[in-house]
Amino acid sequence: MKTNIAVVFYYTKINRYSFNALMGAIEVDKYFDNLKIFCIRNSKDLIIKLNEVVNIYDKIVLGISFFTIQKEYISKLLCYLKNEFGEKIIYVAGGPHPTGEPVQTLNMGFDIVVSSEGEETFKNVLKAIMENGDYKNVQGINFFDKNRKIVFTGKTQQVDLDSYPPVTIKYNHFGPIEITRGCVFGCYFCQTAYIFGKTLRHRSIKSIIKYVKYMAKIKLNDFRAISPNAFSYGSKDGKKINYEQIETLLWNIKKIVKPDGKVFFGTFPSEVRPEHVNKETIKLILKYTDNTNLVMGAQSGSQRILDLCNRGHTVKDIFDATELILKNGLKANIDFIFGLPEETEKDVQETIKVIKELVKIGAKIHAHTFYPLPQTPFATKKHEKIGNELKLLIKEYLPKGYIYGNNFLV
Repeated sequence: MKTNIAVVFYYTKINRYSFNALMGAIEVDKYFDNLKIFCIRNSKDLIIKLNEVVNIYDKIVLGISFFTIQKEYISKLLCYLKNEFGEKIIYVAGGPHPTGEPVQTLNMGFDIVVSSEGEETFKNVLKAIMENGDYKNVQGINFFDKNRKIVFTGKTQQVDLDSYPPVTIKYNHFGPIEITRGCVFGCYFCQTAYIFGKTLRHRSIKSIIKYVKYMAKIKLNDFRAISPNAFSYGSKDGKKINYEQIETLLWNIKKIVKPDGKVFFGTFPSEVRPEHVNKETIKLILKYTDNTNLVMGAQSGSQRILDLCNRGHTVKDIFDATELILKNGLKANIDFIFGLPEETEKDVQETIKVIKELVKIGAKIHAHTFYPLPQTPFATKKHEKIGNELKLLIKEYLPKGYIYGNNFLV
């Protein structure tokens, strides 16, 4: 007999795309036809909703996804919720930080940590809760047993993206469509390759088009893609560009969303790599999309630091790509990370020089501060101190709009 449960997702702005995928997986499984899901966007409303539903359902499953930079806030929120509601709620964590640090996440107070791709695993967690509450046979999770010993149930197989919707029609939550998962480059500061693997998995054009058509039907006509590198779509090795696949994808999407909608590719929440920006990829952008810009990862102006980070491109690639973007009437938004491990004063000076030259030719700098992320080669590295010269550059450029970002030090 199924237990009467409800699922509450802490559906914040920066975590919502993960939950769209989970709800998409749930809605295509008939087992969950009667499952009630609530998506709550802020902590105040979350507390109100939990107070409302906690006495209506036999069990409440609260799903929280978070990044490493959110861990302190989530820890405080969880402490409050557990004091307020006790054991009436089952707390399930997922996302980049819980996947990378499952033990730390359990010690924060979560009951279950999903340390794998969530589409299949989270469904199996819900089934276990609804049937008998025994999690030990659900692969891909961590939890404490009765003796407070940590149990890890083993790795799961990688998800076939075509097996699950990228959005949820039943629960009416939509957004950018994930077209590629994984990254072959394995930059040492980034979790993508270490969580999702270095083998690319692409959602098929047929699957993408299916959901683009539905979204266009309900007047959601602006298409955006989720991908670590938009120009890798359709590529077998992630390095050789599959121009035919990209063009076929964009042609089909444009045919659906026009004339009322727009197509964006290689912009937030995706980006592109410098060495993949060339005359052919720019031609595709100009022909099929409504882009006003491309977001490109540069990360450093020092070749030594680029090599230490395993970036796989050169400083020259950054300039060549930026000049090509600007030459073709697009804006260039260039990502840089400040305080990367082992940066010397010379490396910083080279980065400052590159930033100044890029701004001079018309680029904008999207700035970040290095933060060590779990399961990456830089997980134990420290953030290098940001010197006065870089701080002065930021303070000069910020009010002029030459640099932007919300998580860098000034």
